[in-house]
Amino acid sequence: QVQLVESGGGLVQPGGSLRLSCVASGRTFSNVAMGWFRQTPGKEREFVAGISRRGGNTYYTDSVKGRFTISRDNAKNTVYLQMNSLTPEDTAVYYCAARYTLSGNYYLAASEYNYWGQGTQVTVSS
Repeated sequence: QVQLVESGGGLVQPGGSLRLSCVASGRTFSNVAMGWFRQTPGKEREFVAGISRRGGNTYYTDSVKGRFTISRDNAKNTVYLQMNSLTPEDTAVYYCAARYTLSGNYYLAASEYNYWGQGTQVTVSS
């Protein structure tokens, strides 16, 4: 089992920045690939970024490339999502997700993750 707790969401103006954090507990964090997803009302949960268990491999959806950065600190059991140059289209509930793995892969599909946090709201508005 992996328990995930996100934090760092809030209201920010367009062009601003936020950093989301997700703290994991319950399993060896270095054996867990992590991902960030987001969801708006009436839409499917959307992949945002993924990172391999040791942080060597990352992947981003096209709409956030160059603006968002996913990283992890395995000593702190934490994954981060640094979000810069935010736009109203980034408004959503953001979820972190975890998948136990011994590979060096990241994962893009929500169905590939076993554990989810409760979500944190990000609102970009003037």
